[in-house]
Amino acid sequence: MILLDGKKVSKEIIANLKERREKINDNIKLAIVWVGNNPASEIYINNKKKQCAKINVLCDVYHLDEDSKENEVLELIDKLNNDKTVTGILVQSPLPNGIDETKCFNKIDPKKDIDGFSNISVGNLYLGRPKLVSCTPKGIIRLLEYYSIDLEGKNVCLINRSNIVGKPLFHLLISKNATVTMCHSKTRNLKDITKSADIVISAVGKPKFITADMVRDGAIVVDVGISRIDGKVVGDVDFASVSEKASYITPVPGGVGPMTIAMILENILIAKESE
Repeated sequence: MILLDGKKVSKEIIANLKERREKINDNIKLAIVWVGNNPASEIYINNKKKQCAKINVLCDVYHLDEDSKENEVLELIDKLNNDKTVTGILVQSPLPNGIDETKCFNKIDPKKDIDGFSNISVGNLYLGRPKLVSCTPKGIIRLLEYYSIDLEGKNVCLINRSNIVGKPLFHLLISKNATVTMCHSKTRNLKDITKSADIVISAVGKPKFITADMVRDGAIVVDVGISRIDGKVVGDVDFASVSEKASYITPVPGGVGPMTIAMILENILIAKESE
């Protein structure tokens, strides 16, 4: 079994991005729009700020109160769109009730859409001409490529149909000539599908959802799920048992998560280079 070490790979990517950044003789700024006081969001934002600093990218957080109105958020995004010192914009999820997340994503200038969530960014991906691609799916592909895992002709079972992970990842996988079965909460006989797959990718958010009897010997297993049990971060996969059957497997933490952050940094440089 080979560990798909996202922590190691992301460090190498960030080191390369740092060199790439040094060739750009100008300020680069990421603007993060944060509404409310979600503790998990604060952790994620602080991590993004820390990683941005590693490659000399400015990171400003625009923090609005929990009771802010949707039009206030949209006005802020519009202001950042028109600010020439801002290279890229992220809207931190989740947003408080009453604020339409999709509307906020679509307000972002596509050239500054670092998360790749806007209709235009998604449309470019679906049409096979991606520019700024959703960071978690992009990170998964890069992690597999690093370990020379050829996706062409592989049968992939993808358990997630969200706009953030499942749908963009589906299109990235088929662009690599994989054959993808997208599964979800209404899928019947899921175990039959996972057992026949060369690659199983799970982003369900249920601890130990993927068990050893659900994967075939030699399968490649990518765990995108994040849950907490007794304060410990765990994924969707019962790592102890599944790792005995898998040929490659991601750990949680240290697998997909660090790759997502690395792709945010890569996207901000792409946005700058495209100005």
